Amino acid sequence: MELISSTTATLTLLQQLALVIGEGSTAYQIAMDEKLIKKEIMTNGPVVASMRVFTDFYSYNGGVYVYTGGDDQGGHAVKIIGWGKERGTPYWLVANSWNTDWGENGGYFRILRGSNHCEIEQNVVAGRIRRYQG
Repeated sequence: MELISSTTATLTLLQQLALVIGEGSTAYQIAMDEKLIKKEIMTNGPVVASMRVFTDFYSYNGGVYVYTGGDDQGGHAVKIIGWGKERGTPYWLVANSWNTDWGENGGYFRILRGSNHCEIEQNVVAGRIRRYQG
């Protein structure tokens, strides 16, 4: 698995999103602000983010992920689909692409929200898709 820098990941995400959403649609970056990210999800649906991955993340199997140790493995693209709190700890609900047997409930994880933990709030991308007029 090849991991890349957060800046490269964001540019790649923007380029891929532009290819997928097509002509007349818009891809844009969301400022590093928890409230703006939440507003975007509520208004337009899930957003794509890049995050730093550390070796302890590979063995995540539940709960709110908080980095505890291990080497930096590089950047990784994920999809933030929601948020919540567990015992007072705020988290993002995130879909991963590492298979359905990783993480919680078939490839999902929760990560600390509001502190740019593992740079997850630093490079967030969203898009507006032009409605089909066929």
